[in-house]
Amino acid sequence: MDAIAVVGKSTADGSAVLPGQEQGQGHGPAQARVQVPLLTEVLFEGRFEDLHGPWTELLGREIFHYRDGLPPAERSELAYERLRVVNEAVESVEKLVTETARLVSLHEWLGTVDGSLTTLATIHYNLFLGSLLQLDPRHTVDLSPFTLLRRYGAVLITELGYGNNAAELETTAAYQPDTDTFVLHTPSRDAQKFMPNTGPVGGPKSGLVAARLIVREQDCGVFLFLVPLRDETGTLPGIRVRPLSETPGSAVDHAITSFDQVTLPRTALLAGEHADLTAEGAFRSGFGSRRRRFLRSIQRVTTGKLCLSGAALGGARAALTIAVRYAHRRHTFAPASRSGVPVFAYRCHQSRLLGATARAYAATFLLREATRRCADRDDAESAETEVLVAATKGWVTWQARDLVIECRERCGAQGLLSANRVVDLITPIESTVTAEGDNLVVWTKAAADMLTGRGYSPPATPAARTASHAGPPIDSPPDSPGGPLTDCTFLLELLVRHELTCLQDARSRLGRPSPTALDRWNHAVNPALDLVGAYATRQAAEAFLASAARAGDDATRSLLEQVFQLFALQCLAPHTGLLLADGHLTAEVVRDLGPAIDRVSAELAPHALALVEAFAIPDTLLQAPIATDGYDDAYDDPAGPWQSAPPG
Repeated sequence: MDAIAVVGKSTADGSAVLPGQEQGQGHGPAQARVQVPLLTEVLFEGRFEDLHGPWTELLGREIFHYRDGLPPAERSELAYERLRVVNEAVESVEKLVTETARLVSLHEWLGTVDGSLTTLATIHYNLFLGSLLQLDPRHTVDLSPFTLLRRYGAVLITELGYGNNAAELETTAAYQPDTDTFVLHTPSRDAQKFMPNTGPVGGPKSGLVAARLIVREQDCGVFLFLVPLRDETGTLPGIRVRPLSETPGSAVDHAITSFDQVTLPRTALLAGEHADLTAEGAFRSGFGSRRRRFLRSIQRVTTGKLCLSGAALGGARAALTIAVRYAHRRHTFAPASRSGVPVFAYRCHQSRLLGATARAYAATFLLREATRRCADRDDAESAETEVLVAATKGWVTWQARDLVIECRERCGAQGLLSANRVVDLITPIESTVTAEGDNLVVWTKAAADMLTGRGYSPPATPAARTASHAGPPIDSPPDSPGGPLTDCTFLLELLVRHELTCLQDARSRLGRPSPTALDRWNHAVNPALDLVGAYATRQAAEAFLASAARAGDDATRSLLEQVFQLFALQCLAPHTGLLLADGHLTAEVVRDLGPAIDRVSAELAPHALALVEAFAIPDTLLQAPIATDGYDDAYDDPAGPWQSAPPG
């Protein structure tokens, strides 16, 4: 049933044209030809050339090209080799590690190429080197072996029995005053370090090991210790590394690691500026709370949340580019047609891929806002930024997973082939959902903070809409040009009202009489999680509209506003019942929401290729035969019967 049509193309001026779409054709306010470079400028905040372009050029090299059929061991070696190539291309590794926006941008593009490479990069650059730079203010550690990649960095925090409650982990580092050393030890089975990349692949390695500092039999809390793990010949004395079972879709040498009375020098303790071990062997800290000491030690996890969000989003944007292109190539039957039509001609295909594209745009704008806040020194350590980053990580990575699964299905059987890339993006994105804190647990903490007012101020209640109020009243005819479902401001107000409803519900349930604190929290936790989701959605919507307002021309701005409408309508659809019950929508408007999604999808359909081409992913990174010029080479057979003339 599948036949291949000519894929949509870009014109000389950078605009996108779909098969069968002539200049000037289209629907609605976005009918003007849209300049793809202007969309790219908005998505990448005008920094594509200096911040993102170098990564696309680097990752287009042959060393990063897709290789089919490699066994796990070879894929693992390749991931480490690729990291060396990346490292050699970086002008200043320390600058990369300390510039949040640049580090996140690297992960956005690594996420389109190799999930294993992405994992190694986020561990080595963000967690390992980032923590070293923050926790060694006196520069006692020689960084050159790590910045030159003579040694790889690993991070060993999670233990077999302690994941998201890592502040309670068991591994100990006991100070020995007579020798001025520490003894690192794994006291139980559950204290083994779980899933660090401490296997033999890559060569010499050192690790940042989270261990409980014991001084004069006093538990001083969990700190990071710099520990040599392997040299050219294998693991060092007292260190035991056992490989874990294979992770499908990943080639990282994950292992389980333990320590048997390993002696460390005083300089191994990375206490930063928030704690100190005096020459006399006395422990001092400006933080009375052991938990606060631990959180300060693992502060780079916050930046890691953004890096992982960027990697997941980069993979999702690649999947969308492949799926939308293929949807214009792949033909199927059509009523009263002998030649068939591209599957994208069907509204059911359009609305799913366009809805996914709209969410990818929203996720991109949210990531940009969270990255900006995290990079701002005045905001980086604020409670507000912590909540925003936590909400962003869960929202973006969950969205990315849903988008890639949608794209896989829209590509049919071709989407199951690794050569077409989409299916291979699923496992790396699954990893981002779990790494740097499982999403559900990260959101649960954010929910508790928000309910207690830490890092969260509820948005102002929107003014009631009346006929005299600016903008359309909620009872205006649904299909009128100024109807409420085409008003971006009104849609944002509805998202705000939904967030406030979630807040009220969570607070109300938290106040119920309960026999225990756990019971009290269990009453509130699910609506509190809904609150975090509503907050992330609203933040994404605000960032979306702010970015659209900065568009360089009216056509781009109008198109982005339509994409926002589709995003907002799909986000609001599950919540119209409560919005109706509370009087924020009329029954007529609720009934029109489904048709409104179809209308905006139809208006956006002629611009689908432009919207994904704006992601600016070169074919050298995509490499999917169904979405590039490689289709004929991948499937043609020089000896096939069609190569010969029929007999007679």
